[in-house]
Amino acid sequence: MKNWPLWEVFIRSKNGLHHKHVGSLHATDAEMAMQNARDVYTRRSEGVSIWVVESKHITASNPEESGELFEPAQDKVYRHPTFYEMPEELEHI
Repeated sequence: MKNWPLWEVFIRSKNGLHHKHVGSLHATDAEMAMQNARDVYTRRSEGVSIWVVESKHITASNPEESGELFEPAQDKVYRHPTFYEMPEELEHI
């Protein structure tokens, strides 16, 4: 198990909801990761869908560098609703 890859597990609890990260586990391949995820994370019928993703395939943003990534670009005014003129006959928009 020492060399088995790490897998991230996501469970959708009900149809129509989004998947949530519930934990990680080690497995030799995707099929084993899926079976282990089912056994470990849905023992009480908590889910209707399981995703497993090998951790090495996930790219995450660095919280320390979030400014550039999440702050709105001031030079792209078309991203702001005030950039567009709405016809006067349109209501409730």
